[in-house]
Amino acid sequence: MPKLHVRKGDEVQVIAGKDKGKKGRILAAFPKKERVIVEGVNIVKKHQRPNPANPQGGIIEKEAPIHVSNVMLLDPKTGEPTRVGIKILEDGTKVRYAKKSGEIIDK
Repeated sequence: MPKLHVRKGDEVQVIAGKDKGKKGRILAAFPKKERVIVEGVNIVKKHQRPNPANPQGGIIEKEAPIHVSNVMLLDPKTGEPTRVGIKILEDGTKVRYAKKSGEIIDK
């Protein structure tokens, strides 16, 4: 299973596609499919059949997954898109860090 450079809850920016430049928080990550759902990005219209949760039915708008290569993590220090590296700390734990500023992402 491929390892993703982003996780649920991370702030990211879309770097390719129709929503290029948009920023949002990751709502869900699917490592097996290498896709993520970003809040407010890649909105699609879905024709919903009436059900107990939505008795009215109709057309709803929701976020669809986008490929993980089309998003870049935002640097916690500067707010700019950055590449992600992995560091091993003195106590042996692995943490992600922003390559631009060197800021540690995982707390």
